[in-house]
Amino acid sequence: MRALIPATLRGRLALLALTTTAIWVTLLTVIFNLALHAQLRRQSDDLLRTRAAAVAATLQTWPDGHIRVLEPSDDRALDVGVWIYQGYTAIERPRAPKGLQASADRMAGQRKTFTDIKTPYAWRVYSLPVMSEGRRVGTVVSAVDLDPYSDLARLVLAGSAILALLLLFGVYLLTRAIVHGALRPVTQMSEQATQWGENGTHHRFGAEHRPAELAGLARNLDQLLDRLSAVLRHEQQLSAELSHELRTPLAQITAEIDWLIARNRTAAERGASHQAIAASAATMQRICESLLTIPTDQVRGRCPLLHLARDMAERNTEGPPIVVTGKDVTAGVPANLVERILVPLLNNARRYARNQITVECTADVEIIITDDGPGVPVELRNAVFEPGRRANPDDGHDGVGLGLALARRLARTADGDIAIDAAGRFVISLPRG
Repeated sequence: MRALIPATLRGRLALLALTTTAIWVTLLTVIFNLALHAQLRRQSDDLLRTRAAAVAATLQTWPDGHIRVLEPSDDRALDVGVWIYQGYTAIERPRAPKGLQASADRMAGQRKTFTDIKTPYAWRVYSLPVMSEGRRVGTVVSAVDLDPYSDLARLVLAGSAILALLLLFGVYLLTRAIVHGALRPVTQMSEQATQWGENGTHHRFGAEHRPAELAGLARNLDQLLDRLSAVLRHEQQLSAELSHELRTPLAQITAEIDWLIARNRTAAERGASHQAIAASAATMQRICESLLTIPTDQVRGRCPLLHLARDMAERNTEGPPIVVTGKDVTAGVPANLVERILVPLLNNARRYARNQITVECTADVEIIITDDGPGVPVELRNAVFEPGRRANPDDGHDGVGLGLALARRLARTADGDIAIDAAGRFVISLPRG
């Protein structure tokens, strides 16, 4: 059964249209031929009644039951299958086959009725009683050959079958052509996807000037391409940052090992070298743990910034209180990603704030974080976003200088950014939701 189903969507749609049309055409053909057969039967019955009534109008009856046939001006009706019976005796009969004659004799004296016989040809016979003063004195029997009607019915059936086949063939060809034209945009999209796969993911299908169904498909594919593009950017940036950040501690480990094997060292020197190697390894571990925890599975979504900021402020149990103000705007970034961007900045503000931290959400889909601490020196406002860089390493606070760098990378992964403005405030810009 599966072998009969076309492999292409165009073939399947054409087959579906052909099957549906075939069912309807077959049904209509059967109904038409049944209606034609019934109409032909009615015509034959009307012809029999007309002949019998015309002959009965030429009969003269007497009370004693005698019937006299008045010869009409046109007596051809008696030559086409009409019998006149007085009682059960035929007083007028046409030339007819023996089987038909016997059937006509049996119809004499019967009620008004129709019957079909084969002699061996098909005939239809009708009996019309002849009445005189309320009693039956004779019978007029008429017969008609059904072969011409049957031949016409068979001819119409054959013609309608041929017409139905031609119609189905035309419908199949027309449906394939229409479906091919309707699916041409899909083919074009597939070809575009093949070309874009070789040249990167910066192209987009776009929903403009497309049918409604394909417009929805194009939007979904574009969203998928957006996610893939973001994942690729993340992978490239992650690889670059890992290479950059691991190069220094790895070089230090290599240098310490080379220094150890160059010649014999004292126990104190070996201990110091081991400590340096362990410290560099610990630094590498912290770098890997920090860099590899950035989410890659979701960078698109929606998030009400004011609500999220207030929720984070309510959960703040350490350090100065967080005051949230501003506009209720929606960012095109999922809430968990915005929270991961905010956490390093709020932690940094808690380290240096004296009495209060302020988080302001603006109509431009920005989050501005300020505190009443000493602030970042102007000359270091760009450097603090470099991985491993701290404004003052000797300020007594823990940390390896990766928080702000990771926050900025998270924001840029979501097509946003983090910067320090002229007033020394941290400004997080995000795409509008």
